[in-house]
Amino acid sequence: MQNNACLLVIDVQVGLFEEGEIYQAEQLVENIGDLIAKARKSETPIVYVQHDGGKGDSLEMNSPGFEIHPGIAPMPQDTIVVKRTPDSFYQTNLKEVLEAKGIKSLIIAGMQTEFCVDTTTRRAFSLGYDITLVKDAHSTFDSKLLTAAQIIAHHNNVLGG
Repeated sequence: MQNNACLLVIDVQVGLFEEGEIYQAEQLVENIGDLIAKARKSETPIVYVQHDGGKGDSLEMNSPGFEIHPGIAPMPQDTIVVKRTPDSFYQTNLKEVLEAKGIKSLIIAGMQTEFCVDTTTRRAFSLGYDITLVKDAHSTFDSKLLTAAQIIAHHNNVLGG
C-alpha cells in the first residue's frame, strides 16, 4: 500500500447482504478481505464506515444488520465512522480521523457503488485526497435501468478506478 494511505471500507454491512442479491457478493468480501490483509501487513490504517439507516431500516444502528460483514470484521486498532448520508464525510469525524493519521491517499472499497461509494469518492477528491477506487472491491444491486455489472463498470470508468 502507499505511504500516507488509508484503506476506506464503506458500508459492507450484514443488512445489505440480506436485502437482495449483491453482484458477486462472495468475491466482493474476498477481495476486500485481501485488501485488508495487505493493509494490515503494511501497517496501513483501515477505516470502516457504517451507515445508520435510522429506525426500522435494515441498517439501523445497534441492529444485527448494522454490523460489518463478519468476513471482513474490524480489529481493535481499526477506526469505525458512523454516517447517516451517502457522504462519509458529511456530519462525521472522518476528515479529522484522516488528518490525525496524516492521510493523503484513500484506497476505497465497499457498498453501494452508485450511492455511498460514488458520493464519498467524489467528496474525498474535492477535499484533495489522492483516490484509488479498487475496481473489483465495490459492488451494488441491479437497478431498474442497469445491471450491477453495468453500474460498476460505469463508475470505474467515471471515477478512474
